[in-house]
Amino acid sequence: MSHTSGHTVYTKKMHEEGYTILIPNMAEIHFELVRNVFELYGHKTVLLKNSGPNVVQEGLKYVHNDTCYPALLVIGQMMDALHSGKYDLHRTALIITQTGGGCRASNYIHLLRKALKKAGMEYIPVISLNLSGLEHASGFKLSIPLLRRAIAALVYGDCLMHLANQTRPYELHAGETDALVKKWIQELTAQFARGRGMRTGPMRRNLERIADEFDAIERSHEKKTRVGIVGEIYVKYASLGNNDLEAFLREQDCEYMVPGIMGFALFKTDNRLEDIRLYGGNPLKYAVCTLLKGFLTRMETILIEAIRKHPSFVAPSSFEHTKSLVKNVIGYGSKMGEGWLLTAEMIELTENGYANIVCTQPFGCLPNHICGKGMIRRIRELYPQANIVPIDYDPSATRVNQENRIRLMLCVARGEEAPAAHAEPAMAAGEAQ
Repeated sequence: MSHTSGHTVYTKKMHEEGYTILIPNMAEIHFELVRNVFELYGHKTVLLKNSGPNVVQEGLKYVHNDTCYPALLVIGQMMDALHSGKYDLHRTALIITQTGGGCRASNYIHLLRKALKKAGMEYIPVISLNLSGLEHASGFKLSIPLLRRAIAALVYGDCLMHLANQTRPYELHAGETDALVKKWIQELTAQFARGRGMRTGPMRRNLERIADEFDAIERSHEKKTRVGIVGEIYVKYASLGNNDLEAFLREQDCEYMVPGIMGFALFKTDNRLEDIRLYGGNPLKYAVCTLLKGFLTRMETILIEAIRKHPSFVAPSSFEHTKSLVKNVIGYGSKMGEGWLLTAEMIELTENGYANIVCTQPFGCLPNHICGKGMIRRIRELYPQANIVPIDYDPSATRVNQENRIRLMLCVARGEEAPAAHAEPAMAAGEAQ
């Protein structure tokens, strides 16, 4: 067993022995596609879907409660899985992203290793998924072909998510949208296995076919309340982090829009260029990041063009347009966590007709509170139609309080009155739980 700096390293031998790699869940469609890409390269993987109070309790047991809520949930989900008895702990590994930025997400890997040590499981290797050269594991290598497939998976994931979210609320035959998503995940995985679906031409054809098939689903023409979801990346996407926010909005007869992961990838790449513009830096790094941004922009453009061919769907805005929305509103140097992108996404959603916005705020995420809750007043000055509600998510927050606040936002959106006599007892009941 290989050890580096006191922790167990995932080795080539472990890979050959068929270790099971546990992947924490976040964005269902995207992560399913990426997991399938890992499988194509011989990695035996499991995308974790365990949830419930046990996950939170495991997180509180092994992570300091002053640490950000997403860290508590991600680590809690992994520790809960390890304690479930489903896996041979001596043939199991964990994988987690490591961004290398100022966000505490860069430290999740160290918090996870600390939790494993506390539980007497320090022999379980943790793989760092990063593009910054922070850590290497001989048993898990990010080759160029693997990265090409993974980036394509994110593009397709964005397309499927955008179209499914705009189709599901109106489908006349329940389950048809989710069945189409499942079909395309299988189809794209099969294409990746044959080395297809990643180049510009085939990707354009795939995305156009996907849009065509979603548009062919029979839908009603009723008008539903449109809601945008923004926030820290984990609680924005993960049902575990936001108490099944999307399911709740469906129950409230809403259509919701969640900005895609490609925008976040472009934001992270653009940040490297912005750093060099603001503070100076390595010209070679600038050139490499410029090439990467150009590649990601081409992928984004193909996605947007495919959706725009169908007027019944709202296509996402380009990254450059989204970035331009916050010029003179917030500085581009504000880049910790979601940074200025969070402010920009709220404006983008408002501009695209999703002015009723839930801003998910996890405990302990200072950048999110500044660039999210802290910018709401300014956004309302510029866009009076913006109807934004910040919702806090942490171990002590009650679901009923969160949902009551969203209901109040929806009452405003629908021009309905929310009598204080009805709202206040509901809030009090939530506080008593």
